[in-house]
Amino acid sequence: MDRRAFLLTGAAASVGTVAGGAIGAGLALGSAPKPLELKIQHAQYPVLETPTQNMVSLSPDAPPPVLRLRQGQPFAANVTNSLPDATAMHWHGIRVPNAMDGVPYLTQFPITGGETFHYAFTPKDAGTYWYHPHCMTMEQMARGLTGVLVVEEEDPPGFDADIAVNLRDFRLKDDGQFRELYTKKGAARAGTKGNVLTANWKQALIEDAPAGGLVRLRLAATDTTRHYKIALSGPGGQALEGQVIAWDGHPLETPQALPHAKAPMTLAPGQRADLALKMPAGEGQEIVVATMLGYREHPLARLRSIGAAQTRDLAELHPLRPNPISVPDLTKAERHEFVFGWAPSGDAPRNGLCGSMPFTFWSINRIPWAGDAAEGTGPLLTMDLGKSYILRFRNESPNQHPIHLHGLTFRVLRSNKRSITPHWTDTVLLGKNETVEIALVADNPGDWAFHCHVIEHQKTGLTGYLRVG
Repeated sequence: MDRRAFLLTGAAASVGTVAGGAIGAGLALGSAPKPLELKIQHAQYPVLETPTQNMVSLSPDAPPPVLRLRQGQPFAANVTNSLPDATAMHWHGIRVPNAMDGVPYLTQFPITGGETFHYAFTPKDAGTYWYHPHCMTMEQMARGLTGVLVVEEEDPPGFDADIAVNLRDFRLKDDGQFRELYTKKGAARAGTKGNVLTANWKQALIEDAPAGGLVRLRLAATDTTRHYKIALSGPGGQALEGQVIAWDGHPLETPQALPHAKAPMTLAPGQRADLALKMPAGEGQEIVVATMLGYREHPLARLRSIGAAQTRDLAELHPLRPNPISVPDLTKAERHEFVFGWAPSGDAPRNGLCGSMPFTFWSINRIPWAGDAAEGTGPLLTMDLGKSYILRFRNESPNQHPIHLHGLTFRVLRSNKRSITPHWTDTVLLGKNETVEIALVADNPGDWAFHCHVIEHQKTGLTGYLRVG
């Protein structure tokens, strides 16, 4: 479909309806919207000692900012592309109208150089989410265009500090400039890891918080490849007070114990976790957030106590309210299976303006994605609006796949390899030869991208879309 034909369809009409009725984030209902002006541009930043050139951000000399929205309050943003390559912005985990989802050719045309696209939606769910491009995805994400998006609760839980940490690595040479962003070997296996690990683009991030106060720590794994094994430690080996209170934006019905070196918490690409922590009482004392590299703790960020000690207690926090998610009826749910694994052929995908890798390795149901702009590519499954479904995800490969579904929130039910406490999410990690069952209500109409969030896997065949009719 060409651009003119697209603009005459109902998809374009939906864009106009949503944008025309939007209200700016944080404004009272009935107020005129004031969109954020977001400019995708080249940037430089000293990830190492010498500034790295040809990064991609929303600022010429800083990481993408944390965007803070309010649950139930309309949000709008004008996204302008100043790059020579096309782009499109996806709001990962947010249940948006389909026309706002930022997937090129599926929900909108790519934003070419000099163009602006107006995004507008009202976040239904509070929690921690993130944003990234869905066109030239590998190129722009690997160069830095990933940012944390926070949707604040209507009723504040009562923290003294709210700290968002964007976890991601970069592939850099000793002079601080980019290496090749991916490799054929990496794409065919677990992905191509970076060699410089950062938090908010820093190798030694330090964030201050009130001594003895209560901190909400939001961790987001926005990497193209790396799986983080998160471990926390306190000063002098003392035990930390805290809990994991939310996963991928949604409150846990039963909070979990904090991760540590002997029992780390895995955050796969695309996943997020919210932790409630009590800071150490002594000024200058630190909580260290690390990832396990083998048996070694590699520090990513430090939370440092400042000021006179407060006497806060975790019991003072208001419990997070559940988000308004449709609960599937498991007794009437229709069942379908998806198989994730190797591609049966090596034909290169055709991706139009949105980038292509010169090989295909992966597939869903043994059909590799033909490319973003390929004609005649239908949905992997068409679901009836309002109906409950149980989807069985089967990984027939030895590599891990964080499977992400746009536009819908699903409940992870069970696994054949590990014990799972049912929880709500938009991204589930499939381990080697693992089978996981999830359940959802098809309550958001549209065509929704469905793919592995190891971007090299996505761009070499492990992607498709589901349709809610």
